[in-house]
Amino acid sequence: MPGRKFLNVPGPTNLPDRVRRAMDIALEDHRAPDFPAFTKALFEDLKQVFKTTTGQIFIYPSSGTGGWEAAITNTLSPGDKVVQAVFGQFSLLWADLCRRHGLEVIQVDVEWGEGVPLDRYREILAADKSHDIKGVLVTHNETATGVASDIAGVRRILDELGHPALLYVDGVSSIASLDFRMDEWGVDLAVSGSQKGLMLPTGLGVVCASPKALAARKQAKFKRCFFDFDDMIRTNKDGWFPYTPATTLLRGLRESTDMLLEEGIDNVIARHHRFAEAVRQAVSAWGLRLCAKEPKWYSDTVSAVLVPEGADSDLVVKYAYERYQLSLGVGLNKVAGKAFRISHLGDNNELMILAALAGTEMALRDAGIDIEPGSGVGAAQEYLRASGSW
Repeated sequence: MPGRKFLNVPGPTNLPDRVRRAMDIALEDHRAPDFPAFTKALFEDLKQVFKTTTGQIFIYPSSGTGGWEAAITNTLSPGDKVVQAVFGQFSLLWADLCRRHGLEVIQVDVEWGEGVPLDRYREILAADKSHDIKGVLVTHNETATGVASDIAGVRRILDELGHPALLYVDGVSSIASLDFRMDEWGVDLAVSGSQKGLMLPTGLGVVCASPKALAARKQAKFKRCFFDFDDMIRTNKDGWFPYTPATTLLRGLRESTDMLLEEGIDNVIARHHRFAEAVRQAVSAWGLRLCAKEPKWYSDTVSAVLVPEGADSDLVVKYAYERYQLSLGVGLNKVAGKAFRISHLGDNNELMILAALAGTEMALRDAGIDIEPGSGVGAAQEYLRASGSW
């Protein structure tokens, strides 16, 4: 079909032309004498995206899953206890990764559509008088259900109880998109991936570690090689890597970081909220519901939309792609066939959001779901017109 395809899955996200051009270069020598000037500046500027002055950035040629593994293996030991709330596919996968590494996971099962239950975390941590729990894990943004959780609230619990556990945050689909404050919230390990808010192809796992986390690595007993912080620290300080880095992606990361800092991180966060609210206005106008059960859980990076009983959300995704060149996210695991996902994450503007909503409306009707044509698009248009700072 002529024309362009529209990408509204929650990763990979749209690749800005500036980033594409930055990566469209001849391959380079990662041992060249001027390479460290490039990498050391990138490490420092990325700290602004995480909102940290004391954390250390590590960039791995991996996905966000590699970032999870790096965070866990560098700071914990086999048999350590961690707390993890599971309320979607990606929090479930992180818990599974921990178990595969021999950690004892205290799993807090939560209804899908809700986020981290602060009251349960408090109960579990308060009962841990001997401080056997070494890590508290939080999935900041659960892309399977369109749910965001309260990281600051978890930190308050740890501080009020005087519990020394490390705070781990999966920020793969939140960092550079949602409000995230590494230092202010006392996050010890934050994990991101290049294909979300950083607006790059898949291929980089970015981890930020606090001084407390770096100190913990000295007692960590997991065997590690590829993800070893020590190897990174030893070489990164001089601008090098312990193995061949993904230089093309690093050039793209330099450009995307520049774009984020030029716009201003707080403005990036506000833009994501505005586009998310436009999508929520559309969903309401269609007469449909979000998977997220309350406004306090609403994600500003992805909306998981429930279809009516008896309808098949996979058909919506199928028709959107095959008939209108629009990629939407399918429902995963417990919400498979019950929900589809509209991403409003990364590089977007008003008309890109409206195009996604228009295609979704047509696909909904094609799938036999009775909505008023133009209702969602119209509601989003009016919200975007009224909320713009022209």
